[in-house]
Amino acid sequence: MSRWLRRSLAWRPIGCSDAVPRQRHRRPFLHAAKRWLYIIHRWIGIASCLLFAMWFASGLVMIYVPYPSLSRAERLAHVQPIDWRRVTLMPPTGPNGPPRALALEMRDAVPVWRIEHADGERETLAAAPGTLPPPVTAAYAARVASRFGGAPVGRVERIERDQWTVAGGFDRHRPLWKAALADRAGTELYVSASTGGVVQSTTRTARFWNWLGSVPHWIYPTILRQDNAAWRGVVMWVSGPCIAAAITGIWIGILRTRIGKRRFKGGRMVPYHGWMLWHHVAGLVGGLFLLTWIFSGWLSVDPGRLFTSPDPDPQAEAQYVAGAQLPAIDLVRLGQVGTGARLVEVSAFAGQALVALSDGEGKRRILSATTLAPARADRTVIEQAARRLVPDGRLVRSDLLTAPDLYWYGLGDLPALPMLRLQFDDPARTWLHIDPATGALYERLDARRRAYRWCYDMLHKWDLNALMLHRPLWDLWLWTFSILGLVTSISGVWIGWKRLVHRPR
Repeated sequence: MSRWLRRSLAWRPIGCSDAVPRQRHRRPFLHAAKRWLYIIHRWIGIASCLLFAMWFASGLVMIYVPYPSLSRAERLAHVQPIDWRRVTLMPPTGPNGPPRALALEMRDAVPVWRIEHADGERETLAAAPGTLPPPVTAAYAARVASRFGGAPVGRVERIERDQWTVAGGFDRHRPLWKAALADRAGTELYVSASTGGVVQSTTRTARFWNWLGSVPHWIYPTILRQDNAAWRGVVMWVSGPCIAAAITGIWIGILRTRIGKRRFKGGRMVPYHGWMLWHHVAGLVGGLFLLTWIFSGWLSVDPGRLFTSPDPDPQAEAQYVAGAQLPAIDLVRLGQVGTGARLVEVSAFAGQALVALSDGEGKRRILSATTLAPARADRTVIEQAARRLVPDGRLVRSDLLTAPDLYWYGLGDLPALPMLRLQFDDPARTWLHIDPATGALYERLDARRRAYRWCYDMLHKWDLNALMLHRPLWDLWLWTFSILGLVTSISGVWIGWKRLVHRPR
């Protein structure tokens, strides 16, 4: 064994100038445990501090520049208003009963019905006689992107995936047409090959900051993220040793702090100086935050599927979503009352046939599918139908939420309100969040997912309404602990580098 390695394995508190000489202890087990405690923290910490510094810095970027996404409101603001003069056809009823989802919108100046069947298959049919939905080609993508972005298209390319469309939610839209607009923002739009609509939008600024934010923070390069199993494995095995480094660091920080009468030389509570002092104090003050933050980040990929809920009964869900035959809709009358609408959604949640009209500002009107008069779903009917979604439990509570709470909230904004919450006493303690206007099922939340809300979302994002709805209080909270984390990690990187390059005499 080399002299350098023997020196590294020797138990001597890191950076301690007045450590006692090594001697035979009366408690060999305790002595060995302390020795390995320092060894683990020293050598795992050298690598983990680099990761910690990257995670804290990129996390601060993510506060202000989130990962690119195209919201429903942004899409509605840019799509064409429905040309009601050409809407004369209703889609035929399929052999498997009513569709799960039925929507009317424009596809390159042609009104089309978007249909999702009960078996999950999707279909697009023209709503005008004698027309067919135009094929999605490069020329089509250029027209749609130019109309959507309000600028000429510089180039169009066909891709399978890239950094901003690598997530699994884009799988049903692949391949994609990527159109670069000739505008000052450097906008790039992605057109779906299946629906023909724009499904993603990025700008030059967003792309730049996400290479410093979300991509390194999530360990999200395309080559890794396209394989979900490999990506989950990397996140778990990278985060795991960092948890060990944080735990051992907190333990050492406590062991090397003397608050009582028995202090270090000169009456100091800690024996360190310089970079070691910064590392010790910042790590001790922000250590618990750092530990819970890295632990919750490890939980983000749900190791062992601890928080994965059992799949709901597909037949019960299909019966709730599309259990009633849709009535014949007077399209002439619908065109009169739906002037300016960008999206029409026809639904039969809980057996109640309704039509939802959405305009370019995201405002929504709910009509009866039979009379086309203003209407909304009946709460009693929703509660009766929802009981079949949780067959092994009784409905024990029904609340109409008019303000966000700990389990229904939005990141940086208000969630959809009002919202109906139904609570059941089944073994999974299921909650259902349902749109009281249409009966649409927004979320199924059981005890596991509620635990995940606290173990991951709260500990990692601190997304409490008391903070999120009173910014910059949330910003100050995250900046304070992130700076402590940066001081701890950067000082740890420097200390580790000095140890690696140091040559013992």
